[in-house]
Amino acid sequence: MTARKIKLGLPKGSLEESTFKLFEKAGFKIQKTSRSYFPTINDEEIEPMMMRAQEIARYVEQGVLDCGLTGWDWVLENNAKVVDVADLIYSKASMRPVRWVLAAPEDGKIKSVKDLEGKRIATEVVNIAKKYLKDNGVRAEVEFSWGATEAKPPLLADAIIEVTETGSSLRANKLKILDTVMESNTKFIANREAWADRHKREKMEEIVLLLKGALLGAEKVGLKMNVPCKNLEGVLSILPALNKPTISSLSDTEWVAVETVIDEKMVRKIIPDLKRRGAQGIIEYGLNKIIP
Repeated sequence: MTARKIKLGLPKGSLEESTFKLFEKAGFKIQKTSRSYFPTINDEEIEPMMMRAQEIARYVEQGVLDCGLTGWDWVLENNAKVVDVADLIYSKASMRPVRWVLAAPEDGKIKSVKDLEGKRIATEVVNIAKKYLKDNGVRAEVEFSWGATEAKPPLLADAIIEVTETGSSLRANKLKILDTVMESNTKFIANREAWADRHKREKMEEIVLLLKGALLGAEKVGLKMNVPCKNLEGVLSILPALNKPTISSLSDTEWVAVETVIDEKMVRKIIPDLKRRGAQGIIEYGLNKIIP
């Protein structure tokens, strides 16, 4: 059994907490132990290992890991030859992709990528930055940044290429975003040989199915309500659903029960509308997973 385990790489650091929460919603309970790089999981077919997201793609390519979760940016930065199994769009602060942006001092002379000719750029994604400059016909020095990249302009660098979700850290350091170099989101990637193994591939597909179901469930809520039959058409006309709402009979034949799933962001507007159209006993409930 041990030889058939899936060696799964999980990102340590900024994505760690959100990744653990995602797996828990998917039904996988991960617990860190004193060996913090080798957590336990309630699935005997999975052998998880924690490591920096920047390294996971390389180890998946080499076969040290069968699969892993890491950003598409790090797959490209490492030029890793892996199987792109699925998009898992979540990040440490939101459910949106992150951006790598070109930023420079607000009051400086650099206003666009063309102004970087002969300048120095600090970044963690050296290969991505070099390709970006080449695509724009600009020759500039790119140096690897070990951290605190936002603090380097203007003394240690003329500009930076840095990852951001909200831009707040850049603004706090008086930097202005000049361009988006690329967008990135978390990917489930696999080693090519592991993906060709039927047993391992089936297990990875099961993991991805549950993770994607958990992500979809995080964006939706369930609604239940009682509706007079005479008002049913009006209620259904404003009620979206994954397919069609479920309608059930009640002991009072003049009423029916209606149940559906909608985007959470719609709830604030739709519940008052449902009430105005005659719905009563409206219940909103959270969802763990949705498997389409």
